[in-house]
Amino acid sequence: MAKNNKTVCGTSLKSRRDFIASSVTMLAGFGLPASSALGARQAPPLPIRAFSHMMLAVSDPDASTDWYQRLFGLPVVSRRAEAIILQVGEGPQFIGISGQPDNSPRIASFGLALRTYDPEKAVQALQEQGVTPTGMAAPMQSFMRLRKSQKADSVDTQELWFGDPDGIVVQLQDSSYCGGEGTNGEICFPVVESESEAGLLSIREFNHFTVFVSDQARSIRFYQSLFGMPIDTYQGALPIIRVGTGRAFLALAQPPVPPRIHHASLAVENFNVERIFAQLESFGLTILGEASAANGPLQAYVTMRGADRGGLHSGTPEVYFTDPDGILLQLQDLSYCGGNGYFGELCGTVDNPTGRNE
Repeated sequence: MAKNNKTVCGTSLKSRRDFIASSVTMLAGFGLPASSALGARQAPPLPIRAFSHMMLAVSDPDASTDWYQRLFGLPVVSRRAEAIILQVGEGPQFIGISGQPDNSPRIASFGLALRTYDPEKAVQALQEQGVTPTGMAAPMQSFMRLRKSQKADSVDTQELWFGDPDGIVVQLQDSSYCGGEGTNGEICFPVVESESEAGLLSIREFNHFTVFVSDQARSIRFYQSLFGMPIDTYQGALPIIRVGTGRAFLALAQPPVPPRIHHASLAVENFNVERIFAQLESFGLTILGEASAANGPLQAYVTMRGADRGGLHSGTPEVYFTDPDGILLQLQDLSYCGGNGYFGELCGTVDNPTGRNE
């Protein structure tokens, strides 16, 4: 092992600039120009701080809210006409829950927190990348609205969505956005009558989203052109593009299936597969053990990501489960960055950009 070249959580012990340069030749295999790697050295039009939230479309919002609260202990911090807002960790990150009985349950969108939120400049930056403001969050189109305040003494909130090349819906907001009131949607308070007790598992933040796309090279170019998001490591042939400066990332995969947000990963305290399985089983989930996928709602399993996908030879454990609607979620350690090591905590080195720990 070349221990002196390791990085933890995406922060290189050598120059990040040198690492990015060393990755240029690898990008050619993905049909990506050198500028895709070097773009991280230039200030992107819309610098990102972190993930903001995800919106779930479910069959029964009240039942799902209760389920997520009991599992994770997430307090309700806002109730809007179209969504119930559950705080993740210490906030402002959140899970929004909405839907109707006839909706197709899914992760409907994810949010990105901008370092500086100027809606008009954001729309202009989107336009420069071919995203047209049409009033719809459709492929390569954007939609901005002024959400009316539910309180007489508060101002309206300006919210912005766009569709990427495959129509994946992304929301752009200020880093203070919590889904509540105020100019930036930054005013959230626990809803006293809906406060929850401590959940079985304690989650702290969003770790990553895995999105299925139709053209991986095109999608990576698109997201990097807008947000920077350097390729930090690889899971086999899958580039991991970093979101912000921490552990969070976006994985854009190209399987032979329709584009969609495949799953979201949450960082959990005290990651231990046996403990998590025991907690989920006590909560009514069926434990499948080591498996490649669930085949229905309320199931949990673990995959052991091996050296062929940037993990340990013995396997890096990754825990997945499905909610009452079959929506897929992943749980990982707080140190997980999509790389090598038992916790997936070792990412991107200069001499070993695949992140493999041979």
